[in-house]
Amino acid sequence: MNSKKRTRILVTAGPTREWLDPIRFMSNPSTGVMGYEIARQANKLKHKVTLISGPTFLEPPKGVRFIGIESAEDLKKILQKEFSKHDLLFMTAAIGDYTPIKISKQKIKRVSSLSIKLKQTPDILESVAKKKKKSQTVIGFCLETEKLLENAKKKLKKKHCDYIVANYLGKSNQPFGSGMTEVVLLDSDGVKQEFKQTSKPVLAKKLIQEVLR
Repeated sequence: MNSKKRTRILVTAGPTREWLDPIRFMSNPSTGVMGYEIARQANKLKHKVTLISGPTFLEPPKGVRFIGIESAEDLKKILQKEFSKHDLLFMTAAIGDYTPIKISKQKIKRVSSLSIKLKQTPDILESVAKKKKKSQTVIGFCLETEKLLENAKKKLKKKHCDYIVANYLGKSNQPFGSGMTEVVLLDSDGVKQEFKQTSKPVLAKKLIQEVLR
């Protein structure tokens, strides 16, 4: 893919929320910073960018088309409409794996113990990547606490991605927020590139350039 072309780039970012009742939800610590930086850097490189984001405290980058979502189901519906219009998809959103089978219409009262039945949310990355055209590229992201490369390689294959950006959570690497982070980029041929302790703006630019190379 020619990096000089004004590529149409779609970025998902932030967490999703799966509501339990009108005032409580299940979510995760994703801040959306990585996805927002990818959108910002892609825009600076003069590409045409759409950012789909779950709830964050971040301001959408200027010049970027923005679509806000909340749940995994919301994201699935928007991607079904938007993916075919884009050349690249950076799937940085931290999508919840489970959602309640039933959402309580009233606030759940405090009791000594509580059981909530959950069901899996749709596997959005896999379903989208399966439908990609030869001209489209899908970059997945994964966060692991163990066996980083092994789990990343499995996800790359299972999800039908062209690339996986593998990140880990540990004492030496705290991926949430705007601090320094390090990741490994894997492609479908098994080639990997390591980015050691890099700021997210710099990492975002390098990932875009590497994928467009």
